[in-house]
Amino acid sequence: MKEFMMIFRMAPMGEYNPTPEQLQESIKQWQDWMGGIAAQGKFGSTNQLGFTGKTLKADGVVTDGPYAEVKEIVGGYVIVKAEDIDDAVKLAHGCPILLMGGHVEVRDIMAIG
Repeated sequence: MKEFMMIFRMAPMGEYNPTPEQLQESIKQWQDWMGGIAAQGKFGSTNQLGFTGKTLKADGVVTDGPYAEVKEIVGGYVIVKAEDIDDAVKLAHGCPILLMGGHVEVRDIMAIG
């Protein structure tokens, strides 16, 4: 099996303040989706990205970010194990980011060395 990274992207939601119930429902959706992948023995790892960051540009300039004017943000990722990219895309179906208007980018991970 090969490893693939699913990158979760979506447009910034502005001042999104979910209720505790909405937050719990969202967490459950993510847990159920990732649990389904894990049940197949195809889960690798994951982490959620924070809301602060910096960008180093080629000219050495460092800027704060992410910015509200960006068209989309990367919210997190998961690494899965799959036979091929089509199998990895099948695992992406049902991802909760899709329910929020976002999308999942699936990329193969290349071994170095």
